[in-house]
Amino acid sequence: MAKPRARKTVVLGMLGTTLDNGQGPQRWTRWRPTVALCQQEDLLVHRLELLHPPNAAALVATLEQDIQQVSPETEVRATPLDLRNPWDLEETYGALLDYVRGYAFNPEAEDYLVHITTGTHIAQICMFLLVESRLIPGRLVQVSPDPRDRAGAGTHTLIDLDLSRYDTLAARFRQEQREGLAFLKSGIDTRNAAFNRLIERIEQVAVQSRAPLLITGPTGAGKSQLARRIYALKKARRGVAGPFVDLNCATLRGDGAMSALFGHVKGAFTGALSDRPGLLRQANGGVLFLDEIGELGADEQAMLLRALEDKRFLPVGADREVESDFQLIAGTNRDLQVEVERGRFREDLLARINLWTFRLPALRERPEDIAPNLRFELDQSSEAVGTRVTMNKEAQARFLGFATSPEARWSGNFRDLNAAVLRMATLAAGGRITRDVVDEELERLRDQWRPSGAKAATATADLVAELLGERLASELDRFDRVQLADVLSVCRASRSLSDAGRVLFAQSRAQKKSVNDADRLKKYLARFGLTWADLSGQGAAP
Repeated sequence: MAKPRARKTVVLGMLGTTLDNGQGPQRWTRWRPTVALCQQEDLLVHRLELLHPPNAAALVATLEQDIQQVSPETEVRATPLDLRNPWDLEETYGALLDYVRGYAFNPEAEDYLVHITTGTHIAQICMFLLVESRLIPGRLVQVSPDPRDRAGAGTHTLIDLDLSRYDTLAARFRQEQREGLAFLKSGIDTRNAAFNRLIERIEQVAVQSRAPLLITGPTGAGKSQLARRIYALKKARRGVAGPFVDLNCATLRGDGAMSALFGHVKGAFTGALSDRPGLLRQANGGVLFLDEIGELGADEQAMLLRALEDKRFLPVGADREVESDFQLIAGTNRDLQVEVERGRFREDLLARINLWTFRLPALRERPEDIAPNLRFELDQSSEAVGTRVTMNKEAQARFLGFATSPEARWSGNFRDLNAAVLRMATLAAGGRITRDVVDEELERLRDQWRPSGAKAATATADLVAELLGERLASELDRFDRVQLADVLSVCRASRSLSDAGRVLFAQSRAQKKSVNDADRLKKYLARFGLTWADLSGQGAAP
């Protein structure tokens, strides 16, 4: 196996027009920070990116010569930075931000340090902000003179800065965060508080960590789209440099599973006419998204665990291991802890990928987000059909009234919503969705979500066993079990205890002077030891 190449240290820093100044032999009798940085015995600078004012060419030339003398291994790249007023916050930050966005960072092969001993205080704080926001994927370094030897190299230290007094910069940093949040949400102005908190946490973790992420949630909740946006955000913030590689593990079958994931060598099996790198090696330096990871077989799970822990694995038919350093994002609509208990998923693999777990809620759990998502889907459908598609006020009210009601199951989540809007857009004469088009679509959705008799009976029976357990469910009379199954099915399709009660007691409530549907349903569920939190999984208030 080839020996990995040593990583290079790259320093980005500002020219100190005062501290770095000096001409003639006397300059060696004074301490100059940029030269001193390259004299550190325990810090080899392979490349110095020196930002300077355009009118400082003579001083830059002197520094280049002096650095070559004290550190021949250091390559100096001087870049003029056009700043009219280096004490102006907005101008300085804007100039540095433009430079950083155009710089070709390579975190897989290089370590970056940002030198903040030189430059104005404004420039130093701006550099810190760029590092803190991960726009520069590096650390801060400062050099200090030795009071006993003012002409010596001095020392260097990693430092931290207190930004509490710099409100303007903190505001710019928060703006970067807001842009990241909007990007992860596809620009959709979501209103669900729990979902917004979830995206905030994902943004924070995605930027700061390369540990595995586990995204759970029902089919169609948006796991694949979110994984792609996490990758795009990480790449924009210099968190990864490699590609995004994705695979739905449910498509893997038989012997081809190992080959697809880990690759094979020529002649490993019949039909292996050439080497195959495999998806794990393709994802080196980037992100590997394994959707429906619970579908992996036992052998593939064991190999994946080794690859995550040691960053190496053995391709099919190979006698030498290969290496790949990637970040894993896993998706599943299953409860992997239950799969562990059933012996279908490795407990040690779950422990390895369960450091950061985020559950995407179903669409029916976010009724307040259906309206902004409808606008987003209309824009998407407009691109698909090649014309601008809109809904008149009556049609939109009709669709949203149904879409946010307990009647709307959204069993396919955003896939159902996307398909519904695309169908309406296709049928919209002149690009205008009318009430008649909406009514036709609503009937189609009702038929789509109406289960057959046998399917409904099986689903409701499974729901009773799921919540009570097989033993307690088997002890119920058939009469009680069928009744409870119907109640549970309605509860699962409702947003709150009160909504479910209104559906279940629709006839009897009309004959009562005062009604408390939520209390009636609560008492009924208590007979079986159940609460609303058991059904919704959210602990929501009625």
